[in-house]
Amino acid sequence: MPQSETETPRSRNSTGGEPDPADPSPAMDHILPSSILSTVLSNLDIRSLVAAASTSRSLHSSAAHTLSFLPSFHFVEIAPTLDMLRPLLPPNPRLRSLRLDCSRLDDSSIECLAKASLHELCLLNCENLSGRLLAELGDKCRDLRTLSVNSLAERRGLSKGCSDLKQLLNGCLQLESLRLAFDVSTFNDPKFDHVWAAALERLSSLEIGYIPVTMLLKLFSLSVQLQQPVHHAPTFPNLQKLCLSVDCITDNIVRSISTALPSLTHLDLQDAPIIEPRPSSDLSSAGLQSINPYGKLRHISLIRSQEFLFTSFRQVNDFGVMLMLETCSKLESICLEGFSCVTDLGFKEIIRSCSGLRKLSFSHGSQVTDFVFSDISATSLSLTNASLRRCKFLSNVGIERLSSNRDLNVLDLRDCLNLGDEALKAVSCLPKLQILLLDRTGITGLGLSYLGSGKCPLVSLSLRGCRRLTDKCIASLFGGSIRLSLQVLDLSRLPCLSNIGIEALARSRVPIVELRMRECRHIGDNSLMALASMQLDDGTHGSSLQLLDLYDCCGITALAIRWFKKPYFPRLRLLGITGSLTTFLLDALSRNRPFLRTVCHGEELGTGYWDTNSNWNRYEEDHLDEIEQWLLEEDLADADEDMEELLE
Repeated sequence: MPQSETETPRSRNSTGGEPDPADPSPAMDHILPSSILSTVLSNLDIRSLVAAASTSRSLHSSAAHTLSFLPSFHFVEIAPTLDMLRPLLPPNPRLRSLRLDCSRLDDSSIECLAKASLHELCLLNCENLSGRLLAELGDKCRDLRTLSVNSLAERRGLSKGCSDLKQLLNGCLQLESLRLAFDVSTFNDPKFDHVWAAALERLSSLEIGYIPVTMLLKLFSLSVQLQQPVHHAPTFPNLQKLCLSVDCITDNIVRSISTALPSLTHLDLQDAPIIEPRPSSDLSSAGLQSINPYGKLRHISLIRSQEFLFTSFRQVNDFGVMLMLETCSKLESICLEGFSCVTDLGFKEIIRSCSGLRKLSFSHGSQVTDFVFSDISATSLSLTNASLRRCKFLSNVGIERLSSNRDLNVLDLRDCLNLGDEALKAVSCLPKLQILLLDRTGITGLGLSYLGSGKCPLVSLSLRGCRRLTDKCIASLFGGSIRLSLQVLDLSRLPCLSNIGIEALARSRVPIVELRMRECRHIGDNSLMALASMQLDDGTHGSSLQLLDLYDCCGITALAIRWFKKPYFPRLRLLGITGSLTTFLLDALSRNRPFLRTVCHGEELGTGYWDTNSNWNRYEEDHLDEIEQWLLEEDLADADEDMEELLE
C-alpha cells in the first residue's frame, strides 16, 4: 500500500519494509481502545480507510474488521475482478449501498453482488452479466429501494428475459427507483404490462435505456389501434420521474404518459427515428399542449436525436409552444432539441413565461437568432445551464446578452458557427462558469486569452474542431487564473496543433485530469514525453491524467508505448490510441498496467461532463479514489500481497 504522509514511527522501518517488531514506539492499539479505533474508521470513506490501513499494523487489522460493518461501499473508478472483490466484501449485515464497475465480472459474481441487506445498488458496465442478475436480486434483496443496472447482457450469447424482470419486481417490493440503462426489447412478452403490477404503487422513478413503442403502450395499458388514449385509472400513481428512449415520440405517447402519471414532475423523452415520421404519427403542437394536465411538471426534456437520420419535430411550431406554456409556466428546466419549426417567438415566450427557469436547452434550433435574448436582462431569470448547440444564426451579440445571467455554470455553444472572440470576452466575465463547450466555433487565440485571464473558474473546456487555433493559443490560454481550475480539456481535431502546443501545456503545470487530442495529425512522441514527465505545482512528479485520448494521432509511434509503462502516468485509467500499434505491444501494455483500459477502435472515451440523458449538462467533481491510486501506483505483486494482509 502507498505510504502515508502522516506515517507513524512504527509504520515502516528505515528501508521501507514492514514494521519493525523491535521498534520501541507504542502500537496504535495500545494508545486507543479497539472500540474507539473502530468507531473512527467506520466514519471514513473507502479511500480514506485504505490510506489509514497503510500507516500501521493495528490500523491495518482494524480496517479489515471495519469492512465487515461499513454501511456503504462505492468502487466505480476501476473494475475489480471477482478475486479482488470477494475479500473486500465480507459478510456485512449493515451494508446498505453498493456501487461497482462490473466490466470484469460475470455471472459467477452474482452471489457476491446480491447482498440481502442492500437498500441501494448501482452496477455499471454489466455487459458480461446475464438476466439472472435481476432474478437473483429479486430473490435475495427484498429491502432494495434503488436499483441502477447499465448495459446488462450486451455480450453476444448472454440472455435476459421477461421472467427475470418479473422475479425482480415481485421480489423487491420496496423498490422506489429503477434504472434499466439498456435495451429492454428482449423483455417483450404478451404479459409484459402485468409484470409491473407489483411495482405500481411504490415506484417513484423509472428510467429505461430503450423501449419499443408497442411495449410502452402495453406498459400504460393503451390501445395501439386508437389515436386517442383509452381512459383508465393512473398506471403509476406515485411515479414522479420518467426517462425513456423510444422509436418515435408521438402525440399518443405524450398524452398517454401525461394521463397515466398524475404525480409526474420530471419527464425526459428521446427518440432516434430511422425513417422520416409521417405527419399523422409524429409529435404535433396539439400533442405538446397535452403534456402537463396535472400542472406538476418542473422538468421537461424532449429530444429528437439525429443519430440515424437528419430530421426534427416538423409538426410543432410557435403556437404549440405557447399552448404548452399555459400549463407549464412553473418549469425549472426545459430541453427542446430538434424543434426546427419553432422560431425566436416561441423560445422567447419560454424565457418570458417561466420565471423560475434555471436550465434551458434550445439545441438544433435552426431558427434561433440573437433576438431570442433581446430582453433577457429585463427578466427575473437566473439561469445556471444553457445549451444552444447548432444554433447557426446565433452571433456574438446574443451571447453578450445571455451573459447577463451571472449564475451560469454550464454553457454549450457547440456548432454555433457565427461565434467569435467577442463572445468569449463576454463569457470570460461569468464568475461561476465551470463548463464551456466551443466545438467548431470561429474563435482564435485572442478569444482564448480572454478566457485565460478572465474571472470564470473553468473546470471543463472543449475546443474540438476549432480550426483557427494554433500552438500559440495554448500558451495564451494558460497565462491567467484558468490554470488553477481547469481539469478537462478537449483539443481534438485541431489541424494546427503540434508537439509545441502540448509541450507548452506540460510546462504550464496545469493538473489536467482528462485530455482529448483525437485526430491531431501533428501530435507525436514528444508530446507524450512532455506529459509523462511534467511536474505539478504541488511538487509531485508524473502526469495527473486519468483519461488520455490519442486516437488517430499519426505522429505516435510504437516507441511511445514505453511512456505508458510504470512509473509514468501513474493515475491513468483510460487510454484511447490507434490500433495499428500492433496487438503485441498493446498486450504487453495490458500486462504491465492491468487496471488501464485501452481502447483502439475510435470509440469516444467516457461520457465527459455533458451529453448525459436525464441530467443534461451536469457537473460533478471527479476525485481520485484512494483504492485506485493504491492499485495503480504500486507494483502489482506488492499490491496483491498488501490486500491479502489487509483482509486476513
